Amino acid sequence: MNRTHNNGELRINHIGEVVELKGWVAKKRNLGALVFIDLRDRYGMTQIIVNESMENIAREIKNEYIIY
Repeated sequence: MNRTHNNGELRINHIGEVVELKGWVAKKRNLGALVFIDLRDRYGMTQIIVNESMENIAREIKNEYIIY
């Protein structure tokens, strides 16, 4: 699996694209219907939003886990 972008590179013009990121979970916030994950690498940070359809995957993710 190769990353397509580094964290911190994504901008509004990337909406709708399929991207692959790698990094450590800096913080995870569960707001019920949505889970926010701050993914970091040496280049920056990207916020990932997980909806209810992927809740079972997001439940297993903890701080400092490596995800890709």
